[in-house]
Amino acid sequence: MKSLRIIFAGTPEFASAHLQAILDSQHQVIAVYTQPDRPAGRGQKLMPSPVKSLALEHNIPVFQPKSLRNEDAQKELASLDADLMVVVAYGLILPQAVLDTPTLGCINVHGSILPRWRGAAPIQRAIEAGDTESGVTIMQMDAGLDTGDMLLKAFCPIHPTDTASNLHDRLIEVGQPALIQSLNDIAGGNIHPEKQDDKLANYAHKMSKEEARLDWQKSAQALDQQIRAFNPWPVAITALDDTNIRVWEATALEESSTEEPGTLIKADKDGLDIACSEGTLRIKRLQLAGSRAMTVQELLNSKKAMFSTGKQFS
Repeated sequence: MKSLRIIFAGTPEFASAHLQAILDSQHQVIAVYTQPDRPAGRGQKLMPSPVKSLALEHNIPVFQPKSLRNEDAQKELASLDADLMVVVAYGLILPQAVLDTPTLGCINVHGSILPRWRGAAPIQRAIEAGDTESGVTIMQMDAGLDTGDMLLKAFCPIHPTDTASNLHDRLIEVGQPALIQSLNDIAGGNIHPEKQDDKLANYAHKMSKEEARLDWQKSAQALDQQIRAFNPWPVAITALDDTNIRVWEATALEESSTEEPGTLIKADKDGLDIACSEGTLRIKRLQLAGSRAMTVQELLNSKKAMFSTGKQFS
């Protein structure tokens, strides 16, 4: 089988895991493209992306243009003479000139079964919507947003307790072999592209802190899904006595209450039971400002008065 000369473009941990899969295969990564270093941590020190760190470990040339729209960046990429470009959560738009540069074009590893969730946050939006299945799609890239022909799909169930964090990790497990299978199929001329049905597509908007606040007028099930989708970032938030509280873990109970939505019905070692428009939400793990995340039982040991029944969350 032919060994492909690959340019890899990606930035976060999800991308670096797929880069590692290619490095462990017979294919050759000749260059890596990743986002410019970003300030991180308390000292706001410039930090390399996970993809850059892995590339440097393997002595692979790293390119970090702010854009691929200018001619110099496009000429630099063309000079690498790649067979294929593999794009995984890169974060930059690839103009048509770049898509056309590698001999075999560009493929993308997308964290959902297309066309269900196109866009920036398919893992989180699938959980938030209550989907029971996700997966990874290997796609031939075109100028649209996640609209290209599908080359291979690998499926993965979404469990009722899944957060964005652990679904992310399981999608890596199914995505790595799917990517290598696709590379082997491309190298062997054995691909069967499948068109997407645009009528089935939804847009997975980027996550924002503004939408992290819990609305107690929603059902307990919808809030449970939101909390899991927003874990580990930006983390769902509510307020009690004008104090913001981050909610890390909760579960929806079927029992409904006659209390106004947002009312604390019960507080014990099992959690905080809060009335919703439909059902009851039991918060199990939460975080006060300036403190670590902890179980409700730990919090009640020191802050029991704060969580007296009848209080109103907002």
